Amino acid sequence: MMYRVIAIVGGTLALGACSSTPDWMSLDALKPAPYADTVRFESEPPGAEAKTSNGQSCRTPCALALPVEAPLTVTFTLNGYQPESETMEPVTLSGNPPQMRPNPVMVELTPAPPAAKPAAKPAARKPAAKPAAKPAARPAAARAPAPAAPVQGQQAAPAAPWPAPPRQ
Repeated sequence: MMYRVIAIVGGTLALGACSSTPDWMSLDALKPAPYADTVRFESEPPGAEAKTSNGQSCRTPCALALPVEAPLTVTFTLNGYQPESETMEPVTLSGNPPQMRPNPVMVELTPAPPAAKPAAKPAARKPAAKPAAKPAARPAAARAPAPAAPVQGQQAAPAAPWPAPPRQ
């Protein structure tokens, strides 16, 4: 009878231990790690930040170990230059582990167009002084100067923006 009690208590403890297995005993350690490929990044001019779509980043020239599971995008940014992006794809060659292509990734950054300078603020206007009393209106004939008589051999200047008709 004592053996039965020990077997029941031992079975209960073993069953309770299965539900609280520590992480170091998990079987995930036996799964193969995803393949990683070291990809080199270069830019002209150097010093650009290369940031991959999985969150890794570095300053060019540099290299990152990237997982070879799916396509990734890398974006190069540098102050004063337009950002550039490249897509890398996993390639499997027979007999070799998968690799990322292109490798190395090289980009030539294009200078950013100069920023438009903000327009200068107009100068603050001073309040206008009160105008002096207006002089009495003069007749139209007195306001416009009389046209000068053409000199002999010269044609009078046309008053309209189009040429005058030829004289006969």
